[in-house]
Amino acid sequence: MKISPTSIPDVVVLEPKVFGDARGFFLESYNEEVFRRSTGSELTFKQDNHSRSSKGVLRGLHFQVEQPQGKLVRVARGAVFDVAVDIRPTSATFGQWVGIELSEDNNRQLWIPPGLAHGFLVLSESADFLYKTTEYYAPAHERSIAWNDPAIGIEWPLFGAAPVLSAKDAAAPSLAASLAGDGR
Repeated sequence: MKISPTSIPDVVVLEPKVFGDARGFFLESYNEEVFRRSTGSELTFKQDNHSRSSKGVLRGLHFQVEQPQGKLVRVARGAVFDVAVDIRPTSATFGQWVGIELSEDNNRQLWIPPGLAHGFLVLSESADFLYKTTEYYAPAHERSIAWNDPAIGIEWPLFGAAPVLSAKDAAAPSLAASLAGDGR
């Protein structure tokens, strides 16, 4: 597995070896020993999730104020632009973001440690998005940050189109308001 650092040191890109031939392909999507060695994380995964979304859907930016979730994310079908935002107030990279295309063609995965917000934009006609989490989903502790907060400045590849948002994501406050406790 190839491991690549990002501009946020704790966020890493994992690229599994793909063995393919005329019949199809095989890849190892998760190996606990390799993951721990690559990320330095001793966390265990507690939940696996699968979402399917249509082109232009933007989900996020989400985080949990208690039971923060680390996420190992990948795309099984289609393509997304995946984003992690460092919202740890004491971090040297606080307020910075990392974005990477994840697709069924590149088989990349992104490790987003606890304490970061996460979101993605679907680039293909639809996408099946898979993620392992280190904590259980806790709706009472979930918060959102506006996808277009100018203080963060994410460069979403929207190509002039408005994203398709849930009501919750459309009403999400700024990073500052979210961290002040107004980020429901």
